Amino acid sequence: MLFPTLGFGLFFLLVYALAWALKASNEWRKIALLMASWFFYGAWDGRFVALLFGSAVVNWALARGIAASRSPRGARLLLTGGVVANLAVLGYFKYVGFFFEQLALLLHGLGFARDLPLMQVLLPVGVSFFTFQAISYLVDVHKRRVEAAGLLDLMLLMSFFPHLVAGPIVRASDLLPQFRATPRLERGAVAAALLLIVWGLFKKAVIASELAGSLVDPAFFDPASRSGLDLLVGAYGYAVQIYCDFSAYSDMAIGIALLLGYRFPRNFDQPYRARSLQDFWRRWHISLSSWLRDYLYIPLGGSRRGAAHTYVNLFLTMFLGGLWHGASWNFVIWGSLHGLWLGAERFWDRHRPAGIARAPGWAAWLVTFHIVVLGWVFFRAPDLDAALGYLGALGSGGWRNTLVTPLSLGLVLLGMAIHFVPPRLLPIAAVRLRGWPAPALGLALGALVLVVDAMRPEGVAPFIYYQF
Repeated sequence: MLFPTLGFGLFFLLVYALAWALKASNEWRKIALLMASWFFYGAWDGRFVALLFGSAVVNWALARGIAASRSPRGARLLLTGGVVANLAVLGYFKYVGFFFEQLALLLHGLGFARDLPLMQVLLPVGVSFFTFQAISYLVDVHKRRVEAAGLLDLMLLMSFFPHLVAGPIVRASDLLPQFRATPRLERGAVAAALLLIVWGLFKKAVIASELAGSLVDPAFFDPASRSGLDLLVGAYGYAVQIYCDFSAYSDMAIGIALLLGYRFPRNFDQPYRARSLQDFWRRWHISLSSWLRDYLYIPLGGSRRGAAHTYVNLFLTMFLGGLWHGASWNFVIWGSLHGLWLGAERFWDRHRPAGIARAPGWAAWLVTFHIVVLGWVFFRAPDLDAALGYLGALGSGGWRNTLVTPLSLGLVLLGMAIHFVPPRLLPIAAVRLRGWPAPALGLALGALVLVVDAMRPEGVAPFIYYQF
């Protein structure tokens, strides 16, 4: 069930009405939201609702055991067991097929012709997100950052449909206190939520979808048949597409949750403004980058054990962050590229000769942006050969049958312009809309949705991050 569809719109209207009809009983309200979340997830594949249920029960029991343990060693063992169990679920669904494929290639290369089992494991949508959420919950309970939650609250935390399949990775410390309180809905929150939803709908349905169909997908499908101009603009186009696609999902998820009375953290902050890769990761997919920092980089030692360990920890964090996205050498290379460049930035900051000035801001931005775009080529290409072929064909000539049209070029520029819209404009607009009568606000929203619907191409492609 995709956000920008009529089916989801009808589903959400029913959930919205039911949730606020039950506001007098917070427990029944949460039960209704949990049932709705399972229905939402089951609309994709009902079999995996059991996975959500089982994961929540196991993590609930482990967290209760950690909280009740009077032995630090016993609590650590329960935590370790919980982390291993969650990673085992993620590893089975996401990496077992890749492991057998690589093992078969290795054995063949060594001269051992063996028929290994072909493992085709269906990947549950959003498994990476709710698994990471469960791990952070167990760690936070162990460190006494949050109290062990009741089973209903934890099930809802892991299954809540606005963030279930593509984030943001909302931490227990942010959402569990909201579940325990009686929610309220203010007119200003409604105005902000509706603006976020329509804004996200426009970015996804118009810019990301049109760029994918007219420019990006054809360029990456057969780069050898395309000109260098097509591939260059296609790489920039994908940078705009993935930003508009993923930030649109985050905006809509935040807006939908806000209409139900819950606040999610912001997930994007103009990432292409960054003048270093470190700054980029403070702005891009903030919930994941902060998760990697707090639950991987810092536990590895962070920057506390000297320069060499810092570089290794940076690389390992981004390497594993790349692998989190999928079982593919492309994601390994993408994460490794970011890890190596983060280390290079840290090395240069520490060892830059005193007589050499820092690079001008525009130069730092230009280099950072193109490192990110280079990484996106590996991120988007279907396999390593395709990525290398794409980069190798960038220098090719030819202008005939080009994919670059005034529309596609205009959408790339429009997407970048949208990216640079100051974040404060949305709250300002929401304040102005707050005083509108409800019928006028509804009519304005309906008109905007109709305009977006008229502008979008046929069909709605799944969000890019659904595959993770």
